[in-house]
Amino acid sequence: MVDVLGGRRLVTYDGTWVEAEAALQNKVLALYFAAGRCAPSRDFTPLLCDFYAELVDQARPSAPFEVVFVSADGSAQEMLDFMRELHGAWLALPFHDPYRHELRTRYHIVAIPRLVIVKPSGDVITDKGRKQIRERGLACFQNWVEAADIFQNFSG
Repeated sequence: MVDVLGGRRLVTYDGTWVEAEAALQNKVLALYFAAGRCAPSRDFTPLLCDFYAELVDQARPSAPFEVVFVSADGSAQEMLDFMRELHGAWLALPFHDPYRHELRTRYHIVAIPRLVIVKPSGDVITDKGRKQIRERGLACFQNWVEAADIFQNFSG
């Protein structure tokens, strides 16, 4: 069950819509709060892309991991431009979905970028995902997947 984004539709950088429940089931979820106009976001996003690619795109089997971008951009066009320019093949909460603001409040986001790693229920595993990726690289993922307590067939 994907409680945190259940019933919502997410979008990819190319405009494809996906149902959150299907895309996020049995996965560790990284909520990425960022904006294209933010230099630290632009600095960290390529690192997150590489992290995601190694876990999901290149690993066999793919790791049970998904990133959902929660934009702090000033407009839908800014969000789309940032996604197309720097993002990986991950998902995003649509710009006009008011749930973006609820998530910022729920996870106490006061500065960006912020990478909050959560269980499918929405319970926080760590709100220091960005720091952990910078310091430990792929090694941090195994801790996240164990803390998420999901069915997994992945050993990083």
